[in-house]
Amino acid sequence: MPHLHLEYTRNLPLPDVDALLLRLNHALMGTGQIANEADIKSRAVEVQTFRVGTAPGERGFLYAKLALLAGRSPETKKHLSDALIAVLKEAAVWPEGIDIQFGVEIVDMQRESYGKERLQS
Repeated sequence: MPHLHLEYTRNLPLPDVDALLLRLNHALMGTGQIANEADIKSRAVEVQTFRVGTAPGERGFLYAKLALLAGRSPETKKHLSDALIAVLKEAAVWPEGIDIQFGVEIVDMQRESYGKERLQS
Protein backbone atom coordinates (compact mmCIF):
# COMPACT_ATOMS: atom_id res chain seq x y z
CA MET A 1 0.00 0.00 0.00
CA PRO A 2 -0.43 2.40 -1.72
CA HIS A 3 -0.91 1.21 -5.29
CA LEU A 4 -0.81 3.82 -8.05
CA HIS A 5 -2.19 2.88 -11.47
CA LEU A 6 -1.58 5.39 -14.28
CA GLU A 7 -3.29 5.19 -17.67
CA TYR A 8 -2.47 7.56 -20.51
CA THR A 9 -3.61 7.70 -24.11
CA ARG A 10 -1.14 6.91 -26.89
CA ASN A 11 -1.57 10.33 -28.52
CA LEU A 12 0.07 12.16 -25.60
CA PRO A 13 3.81 12.91 -25.76
CA LEU A 14 5.13 11.50 -22.49
CA PRO A 15 8.90 11.45 -22.99
CA ASP A 16 9.88 9.40 -19.92
CA VAL A 17 7.12 7.46 -18.18
CA ASP A 18 9.51 5.97 -15.61
CA ALA A 19 10.58 9.47 -14.56
CA LEU A 20 6.90 10.47 -14.32
CA LEU A 21 6.19 7.53 -12.01
CA LEU A 22 9.12 8.55 -9.83
CA ARG A 23 7.79 12.14 -9.67
CA LEU A 24 4.34 10.84 -8.71
CA ASN A 25 5.91 8.68 -5.98
CA HIS A 26 7.83 11.69 -4.67
CA ALA A 27 4.63 13.73 -4.67
CA LEU A 28 2.93 11.06 -2.57
CA MET A 29 5.81 11.06 -0.10
CA GLY A 30 5.69 14.86 0.01
CA THR A 31 2.11 14.79 1.32
CA GLY A 32 3.28 13.23 4.59
CA GLN A 33 0.62 10.52 4.28
CA ILE A 34 2.93 7.66 3.30
CA ALA A 35 5.20 6.34 6.06
CA ASN A 36 7.58 4.21 3.98
CA GLU A 37 8.62 5.04 0.42
CA ALA A 38 9.11 1.34 -0.37
CA ASP A 39 5.38 0.79 0.19
CA ILE A 40 4.47 2.76 -2.96
CA LYS A 41 3.87 0.50 -5.95
CA SER A 42 3.28 2.43 -9.17
CA ARG A 43 2.77 1.31 -12.73
CA ALA A 44 1.74 2.86 -16.04
CA VAL A 45 -0.21 1.56 -19.01
CA GLU A 46 -0.41 3.26 -22.38
CA VAL A 47 -3.97 2.98 -23.68
CA GLN A 48 -3.84 2.10 -27.37
CA THR A 49 -7.56 2.09 -28.12
CA PHE A 50 -9.67 4.80 -26.54
CA ARG A 51 -12.47 7.27 -27.15
CA VAL A 52 -13.15 10.49 -25.25
CA GLY A 53 -16.73 11.71 -25.68
CA THR A 54 -18.56 11.81 -29.01
CA ALA A 55 -17.45 15.05 -30.69
CA PRO A 56 -14.80 15.07 -33.39
CA GLY A 57 -11.38 16.37 -32.51
CA GLU A 58 -8.19 15.20 -30.90
CA ARG A 59 -8.60 14.28 -27.24
CA GLY A 60 -6.65 12.33 -24.66
CA PHE A 61 -6.33 11.70 -20.95
CA LEU A 62 -4.07 10.86 -18.06
CA TYR A 63 -5.90 9.04 -15.28
CA ALA A 64 -4.39 7.91 -12.00
CA LYS A 65 -6.09 5.58 -9.56
CA LEU A 66 -4.56 5.53 -6.08
CA ALA A 67 -5.59 2.63 -3.86
CA LEU A 68 -4.95 3.20 -0.15
CA LEU A 69 -5.85 1.39 3.03
CA ALA A 70 -9.18 2.76 4.25
CA GLY A 71 -9.36 5.31 7.03
CA ARG A 72 -8.20 8.63 5.59
CA SER A 73 -10.41 11.69 5.77
CA PRO A 74 -11.97 13.26 2.66
CA GLU A 75 -9.66 16.25 3.13
CA THR A 76 -6.57 14.00 3.15
CA LYS A 77 -7.77 12.20 0.04
CA LYS A 78 -8.32 15.54 -1.70
CA HIS A 79 -4.80 16.61 -0.73
CA LEU A 80 -3.38 13.41 -2.24
CA SER A 81 -5.48 13.86 -5.38
CA ASP A 82 -4.38 17.49 -5.82
CA ALA A 83 -0.71 16.53 -5.42
CA LEU A 84 -0.99 13.88 -8.14
CA ILE A 85 -2.95 16.13 -10.53
CA ALA A 86 -0.27 18.81 -10.22
CA VAL A 87 2.43 16.34 -11.31
CA LEU A 88 0.31 15.00 -14.19
CA LYS A 89 -0.31 18.50 -15.53
CA GLU A 90 3.43 19.22 -15.52
CA ALA A 91 4.45 15.85 -17.00
CA ALA A 92 5.12 17.14 -20.51
CA VAL A 93 4.85 20.05 -22.88
CA TRP A 94 1.35 19.41 -24.12
CA PRO A 95 0.72 19.91 -27.85
CA GLU A 96 -1.68 22.50 -29.19
CA GLY A 97 -4.97 21.21 -30.51
CA ILE A 98 -5.46 18.28 -28.13
CA ASP A 99 -8.13 18.45 -25.43
CA ILE A 100 -6.43 16.69 -22.49
CA GLN A 101 -8.22 15.58 -19.34
CA PHE A 102 -6.37 14.86 -16.09
CA GLY A 103 -8.07 12.70 -13.48
CA VAL A 104 -7.29 11.10 -10.14
CA GLU A 105 -9.45 8.63 -8.24
CA ILE A 106 -8.75 7.63 -4.65
CA VAL A 107 -9.93 4.13 -3.77
CA ASP A 108 -10.18 2.67 -0.27
CA MET A 109 -8.78 -0.84 0.23
CA GLN A 110 -10.35 -2.70 3.12
CA ARG A 111 -7.80 -3.25 5.89
CA GLU A 112 -9.45 -6.48 7.00
CA SER A 113 -8.93 -8.22 3.66
CA TYR A 114 -5.72 -6.61 2.37
CA GLY A 115 -2.76 -8.96 2.42
CA LYS A 116 0.91 -8.21 1.94
CA GLU A 117 4.12 -10.16 2.34
CA ARG A 118 7.63 -8.93 1.66
CA LEU A 119 10.65 -11.02 0.76
CA GLN A 120 14.00 -9.28 1.02
CA SER A 121 17.21 -11.02 0.00
